[in-house]
Amino acid sequence: MTVLVGVETLLLILLSLLVVGLLRSHAEVLRRFDGLQSGTMSNGHPSTAHPAHPADLPGPRPEVTPAHDISGQTLSGDAIQVSPRTGANTLIAFLSSGCFTCLGFWEGLRGGVAERLPHVGRVVVVVKDPDMESPSKLRELAPDQVPVVMSSAAWEAYGIPMSPYFVYVDGPSGQVWSEGSASSWDQVGSLLRDAVADYEIALERGRGGPGTTT
Repeated sequence: MTVLVGVETLLLILLSLLVVGLLRSHAEVLRRFDGLQSGTMSNGHPSTAHPAHPADLPGPRPEVTPAHDISGQTLSGDAIQVSPRTGANTLIAFLSSGCFTCLGFWEGLRGGVAERLPHVGRVVVVVKDPDMESPSKLRELAPDQVPVVMSSAAWEAYGIPMSPYFVYVDGPSGQVWSEGSASSWDQVGSLLRDAVADYEIALERGRGGPGTTT
Protein backbone atom coordinates (compact mmCIF):
# COMPACT_ATOMS: atom_id res chain seq x y z
CA MET A 1 0.00 0.00 0.00
CA THR A 2 2.85 2.35 0.91
CA VAL A 3 4.54 1.62 -2.41
CA LEU A 4 1.32 2.39 -4.32
CA VAL A 5 0.91 5.72 -2.54
CA GLY A 6 4.51 6.57 -3.32
CA VAL A 7 4.03 5.76 -7.02
CA GLU A 8 0.88 7.87 -7.17
CA THR A 9 2.68 10.76 -5.49
CA LEU A 10 5.55 10.52 -7.96
CA LEU A 11 3.12 10.48 -10.90
CA LEU A 12 1.36 13.57 -9.57
CA ILE A 13 4.68 15.37 -9.25
CA LEU A 14 5.67 14.46 -12.80
CA LEU A 15 2.27 15.51 -14.11
CA SER A 16 2.55 18.86 -12.32
CA LEU A 17 5.99 19.47 -13.82
CA LEU A 18 4.64 18.64 -17.28
CA VAL A 19 1.75 21.10 -16.89
CA VAL A 20 4.10 23.85 -15.68
CA GLY A 21 6.38 23.24 -18.66
CA LEU A 22 3.49 23.43 -21.10
CA LEU A 23 2.24 26.66 -19.55
CA ARG A 24 5.70 28.21 -19.79
CA SER A 25 6.02 27.18 -23.43
CA HIS A 26 2.60 28.63 -24.21
CA ALA A 27 3.51 31.89 -22.48
CA GLU A 28 6.75 32.11 -24.46
CA VAL A 29 4.92 31.58 -27.73
CA LEU A 30 2.44 34.34 -26.87
CA ARG A 31 5.25 36.67 -25.84
CA ARG A 32 7.12 36.18 -29.10
CA PHE A 33 3.93 36.59 -31.12
CA ASP A 34 3.19 39.88 -29.37
CA GLY A 35 6.77 40.95 -30.08
CA LEU A 36 6.35 40.32 -33.78
CA GLN A 37 3.12 42.30 -33.86
CA SER A 38 4.76 45.26 -32.12
CA GLY A 39 7.76 45.18 -34.46
CA THR A 40 10.33 43.66 -32.07
CA MET A 41 11.71 40.19 -31.54
CA SER A 42 12.03 38.50 -28.17
CA ASN A 43 15.64 39.72 -27.87
CA GLY A 44 14.53 43.35 -28.21
CA HIS A 45 15.96 43.92 -31.69
CA PRO A 46 13.79 45.14 -34.56
CA SER A 47 11.81 42.40 -36.23
CA THR A 48 12.06 41.67 -39.95
CA ALA A 49 8.38 40.72 -40.00
CA HIS A 50 6.17 42.74 -42.36
CA PRO A 51 2.44 43.41 -42.27
CA ALA A 52 0.32 40.37 -43.09
CA HIS A 53 -1.91 42.54 -45.29
CA PRO A 54 0.36 44.88 -47.31
CA ALA A 55 -2.63 46.22 -49.22
CA ASP A 56 -3.95 47.83 -46.01
CA LEU A 57 -2.72 51.33 -46.76
CA PRO A 58 -2.38 54.45 -44.66
CA GLY A 59 -4.72 57.31 -45.42
CA PRO A 60 -4.08 59.37 -48.58
CA ARG A 61 -1.97 62.49 -48.48
CA PRO A 62 -4.16 65.55 -47.80
CA GLU A 63 -2.69 67.23 -50.89
CA VAL A 64 -0.14 66.70 -53.60
CA THR A 65 3.37 67.03 -52.18
CA PRO A 66 6.78 67.68 -53.75
CA ALA A 67 9.05 64.74 -54.43
CA HIS A 68 12.53 64.50 -52.91
CA ASP A 69 15.84 63.77 -54.59
CA ILE A 70 17.29 60.39 -53.63
CA SER A 71 20.91 60.37 -52.49
CA GLY A 72 22.77 57.28 -51.38
CA GLN A 73 25.10 54.63 -52.73
CA THR A 74 24.97 51.84 -55.26
CA LEU A 75 25.43 48.18 -54.36
CA SER A 76 29.07 48.66 -55.34
CA GLY A 77 29.50 51.48 -52.83
CA ASP A 78 29.60 54.35 -55.32
CA ALA A 79 27.76 57.59 -54.55
CA ILE A 80 24.56 58.10 -56.54
CA GLN A 81 21.80 60.70 -56.71
CA VAL A 82 18.50 60.31 -58.54
CA SER A 83 16.09 63.19 -59.05
CA PRO A 84 12.50 62.10 -59.79
CA ARG A 85 11.50 65.74 -60.16
CA THR A 86 12.67 66.05 -63.73
CA GLY A 87 12.17 64.05 -66.88
CA ALA A 88 9.93 61.02 -67.13
CA ASN A 89 7.38 59.87 -64.57
CA THR A 90 9.14 57.80 -61.92
CA LEU A 91 7.95 54.88 -59.83
CA ILE A 92 10.04 54.60 -56.67
CA ALA A 93 9.92 51.05 -55.29
CA PHE A 94 10.94 50.79 -51.65
CA LEU A 95 12.01 47.17 -51.24
CA SER A 96 14.18 45.12 -48.89
CA SER A 97 16.50 42.14 -48.98
CA GLY A 98 14.72 40.50 -46.04
CA CYS A 99 11.07 41.06 -47.00
CA PHE A 100 9.29 37.89 -48.17
CA THR A 101 6.65 39.81 -50.14
CA CYS A 102 9.42 41.77 -51.87
CA LEU A 103 10.78 38.63 -53.54
CA GLY A 104 8.05 38.66 -56.18
CA PHE A 105 8.79 42.29 -56.99
CA TRP A 106 12.52 41.64 -57.35
CA GLU A 107 11.77 38.72 -59.65
CA GLY A 108 9.40 40.85 -61.75
CA LEU A 109 12.03 43.57 -62.15
CA ARG A 110 14.57 41.02 -63.36
CA GLY A 111 11.93 39.83 -65.84
CA GLY A 112 11.48 43.29 -67.35
CA VAL A 113 8.19 44.29 -65.73
CA ALA A 114 9.41 47.89 -65.40
CA GLU A 115 9.09 48.33 -69.16
CA ARG A 116 5.43 47.24 -69.12
CA LEU A 117 4.10 49.41 -66.30
CA PRO A 118 1.48 51.97 -67.38
CA HIS A 119 2.38 55.67 -67.30
CA VAL A 120 5.90 55.00 -66.00
CA GLY A 121 9.06 56.24 -67.68
CA ARG A 122 11.48 54.67 -65.22
CA VAL A 123 11.63 52.65 -62.03
CA VAL A 124 14.07 53.28 -59.20
CA VAL A 125 14.48 50.82 -56.34
CA VAL A 126 15.41 52.21 -52.92
CA VAL A 127 16.61 50.00 -50.08
CA LYS A 128 18.02 50.99 -46.71
CA ASP A 129 21.66 51.57 -45.82
CA PRO A 130 24.11 48.62 -45.88
CA ASP A 131 24.02 48.16 -42.11
CA MET A 132 20.28 47.46 -42.35
CA GLU A 133 20.34 45.22 -45.43
CA SER A 134 22.22 42.22 -46.76
CA PRO A 135 24.43 43.58 -49.58
CA SER A 136 25.25 40.07 -50.81
CA LYS A 137 21.57 39.15 -51.00
CA LEU A 138 20.78 42.42 -52.78
CA ARG A 139 23.35 41.63 -55.46
CA GLU A 140 21.51 38.37 -56.11
CA LEU A 141 18.11 40.09 -56.24
CA ALA A 142 18.89 43.33 -58.06
CA PRO A 143 18.02 43.65 -61.76
CA ASP A 144 20.67 44.87 -64.19
CA GLN A 145 18.44 47.40 -65.95
CA VAL A 146 16.95 49.15 -62.88
CA PRO A 147 19.01 51.38 -60.55
CA VAL A 148 19.12 50.34 -56.89
CA VAL A 149 19.93 53.05 -54.35
CA MET A 150 20.84 52.28 -50.74
CA SER A 151 19.43 55.21 -48.78
CA SER A 152 17.73 55.09 -45.39
CA ALA A 153 17.48 58.88 -45.65
CA ALA A 154 15.11 58.51 -48.62
CA TRP A 155 12.86 56.22 -46.56
CA GLU A 156 12.66 58.92 -43.90
CA ALA A 157 12.16 61.76 -46.38
CA TYR A 158 9.18 60.01 -48.00
CA GLY A 159 7.82 58.70 -44.70
CA ILE A 160 7.80 55.07 -45.84
CA PRO A 161 5.92 52.94 -43.28
CA MET A 162 6.65 49.44 -44.63
CA SER A 163 8.03 47.41 -47.50
CA PRO A 164 7.13 46.85 -50.24
CA TYR A 165 5.91 50.39 -50.78
CA PHE A 166 5.60 52.47 -53.95
CA VAL A 167 5.64 56.19 -54.66
CA TYR A 168 4.58 57.53 -58.06
CA VAL A 169 6.11 60.86 -59.06
CA ASP A 170 5.02 63.01 -62.00
CA GLY A 171 8.29 64.09 -63.62
CA PRO A 172 7.24 67.40 -65.25
CA SER A 173 5.63 68.76 -62.05
CA GLY A 174 7.95 67.03 -59.57
CA GLN A 175 4.95 66.06 -57.45
CA VAL A 176 4.01 62.84 -55.70
CA TRP A 177 0.77 61.79 -57.35
CA SER A 178 0.14 58.54 -55.54
CA GLU A 179 1.61 56.11 -53.05
CA GLY A 180 0.77 52.84 -51.39
CA SER A 181 1.71 49.26 -50.67
CA ALA A 182 0.88 46.24 -52.81
CA SER A 183 1.40 42.49 -52.90
CA SER A 184 1.85 42.12 -56.67
CA TRP A 185 2.84 44.06 -59.77
CA ASP A 186 -0.77 43.85 -60.94
CA GLN A 187 -1.81 45.87 -57.90
CA VAL A 188 0.93 48.39 -58.61
CA GLY A 189 -0.35 48.76 -62.17
CA SER A 190 -3.84 49.37 -60.79
CA LEU A 191 -2.49 52.05 -58.44
CA LEU A 192 -0.79 53.79 -61.37
CA ARG A 193 -3.90 53.72 -63.55
CA ASP A 194 -5.99 55.10 -60.69
CA ALA A 195 -3.51 57.92 -60.15
CA VAL A 196 -3.74 59.05 -63.78
CA ALA A 197 -7.54 58.64 -63.83
CA ASP A 198 -7.85 60.77 -60.69
CA TYR A 199 -5.70 63.45 -62.32
CA GLU A 200 -7.95 63.51 -65.38
CA ILE A 201 -11.02 63.86 -63.15
CA ALA A 202 -9.32 66.72 -61.32
CA LEU A 203 -8.72 68.50 -64.61
CA GLU A 204 -12.36 68.03 -65.59
CA ARG A 205 -13.45 69.60 -62.32
CA GLY A 206 -11.07 72.49 -62.84
CA ARG A 207 -8.93 71.83 -59.79
CA GLY A 208 -5.81 71.89 -61.92
CA GLY A 209 -3.95 69.25 -59.93
CA PRO A 210 -3.78 65.50 -59.53
CA GLY A 211 -5.46 63.62 -56.77
CA THR A 212 -4.05 60.93 -54.52
CA THR A 213 -5.08 57.32 -54.42
CA THR A 214 -4.56 54.32 -52.23
